[in-house]
Amino acid sequence: MLQYNDLILAFQELKLHDKLVIAHASLRAFGEVAGGADAMVTALMYTTGGIIMPTHTYKTMVTPVSGPANNAVNYARAQQWNRLAEPFHPAMPADVMMGVVPENLRQRPQAKRSIHPILSFAGVNAAKIIQAQTLDNPFGPIMEVANADGWLLLLGVDHTANTSIHLAEKLAKRKQFTRWALTEKGTVTCNGFPGCSAGFEALEQALRPHTLARQVGNATIKALPVRTVIVTVMEAIKKNPLALLCERADCERCAAVREGLKS
Repeated sequence: MLQYNDLILAFQELKLHDKLVIAHASLRAFGEVAGGADAMVTALMYTTGGIIMPTHTYKTMVTPVSGPANNAVNYARAQQWNRLAEPFHPAMPADVMMGVVPENLRQRPQAKRSIHPILSFAGVNAAKIIQAQTLDNPFGPIMEVANADGWLLLLGVDHTANTSIHLAEKLAKRKQFTRWALTEKGTVTCNGFPGCSAGFEALEQALRPHTLARQVGNATIKALPVRTVIVTVMEAIKKNPLALLCERADCERCAAVREGLKS
């Protein structure tokens, strides 16, 4: 069983005590951890200068009967799911796909959370970073981390969980999407919704020389500068506009990106 001190020692080796960090984590990947998500979040807070994590809430999403073309939405088919949507509120738990670690961070008394009804972030010692997010600029907090020479942490996950790549895609002018969400004040339009991430692990080889990696329990932790991720992605898309798209025949977002490149 991994102990709290094992996590502290591993994170300290990365020397991020004075760095802003965006982290993505799978607690399950580590095996048994004494103290669970609480121990991991405490260790991250102790060994970084500030930390944010995505606390997205997809159950707020609704779809109108019509909308922009080539938007990776079947408007008619999506109507059946609207009745299940819930209005966003600041205390709404992060989606289960985010994992238990960001939800633990969100619940910390000192944590701040952005108010994006789909793509929110929570953070500790990162209030100004969180405030950079708007409905039309959902990945503003990641840009702020990059501008502060911040780092990315992948804790038992690979680059398919790497939200910073979505920011880089936007900066590279890759097609973004429009989505809609319920709030306590009604439905709002959320521009800049990202594409599919299933193909992002193709970036691993290019980023390997810039990555610090450690084995901790059953998991690998990886750390690398966010700015390096952004530059590498932008160069990859410039070289090949189809880079990082997935190959699934049923992927509406990757299909929409490909369709957009034809025009």
